[in-house]
Amino acid sequence: MTASKVLVILPTLGDRLETLLETLESVDAQRRDVALTLVVVAPPDALAARQLAASKGAVVVDDPRKGISAAINCGLNARDGEIYYAWIGDDDVFRPGGLGKLQHILETRPDAVLAFGGCDYIDAEGRIIATSNAGALAPALLAWGPNLIPHPGTMVRLDSLLAIGGFDTSLKYAMDLDAFLKLRAHGNFAYTRDAVSGFRWHPDSLTVANRNASGAEAEAIKRRHLPAALRPLSPLWALPIRYASAFAAKRVNARARLLANRD
Repeated sequence: MTASKVLVILPTLGDRLETLLETLESVDAQRRDVALTLVVVAPPDALAARQLAASKGAVVVDDPRKGISAAINCGLNARDGEIYYAWIGDDDVFRPGGLGKLQHILETRPDAVLAFGGCDYIDAEGRIIATSNAGALAPALLAWGPNLIPHPGTMVRLDSLLAIGGFDTSLKYAMDLDAFLKLRAHGNFAYTRDAVSGFRWHPDSLTVANRNASGAEAEAIKRRHLPAALRPLSPLWALPIRYASAFAAKRVNARARLLANRD
């Protein structure tokens, strides 16, 4: 048996069984290209979700119920020799061959600690609303602009991720941004412009439904990672970025409504 190289972590509360099945099937399809271990982190009482995950070959571990960062860290603790980390939400999907493309990048770029690809924003029916594909611009903007590196379209070297302590459990929305900023000290970021994942855009997505709180947390994280001399100046660019992000979100919402109204 081929040893798994990729540790895929999927946290779920177990209340989205229909999309969870689609997510699990998209992970299963990645096995054609990569040797992976899927770890599903779920509450002990989410019996249907746990059974569904187990039926798809997942390792199921208990959610400590201390937030999503703690849930992901719990999944990281299930590592058994894997080299790379990838994350997927319980209503998101990997595109065919997506993980294989990211793994290939990291295996051919020893200087890279993280690889990411494009991410399709999809509606409840799986239709593409828009695509995030910033390429080389995303790492350049990370410290002061919007975070254009999609968590469900990212692969990270596990040793480096564990070296920074995993994900900050005090963070609720932008724990990936914080981890990405810390990972800059461990290597370069590489990318493909191909879409490797799909992020479900709907009202109860955590960062969509709580956009103001998510934005405020992201701004605080970026300020924390700035040199001390620049921190007092951060409002000069934080406010324009906030408005630009809100405008972009409104455009995606408008496109989603347009698609829904066509039904």
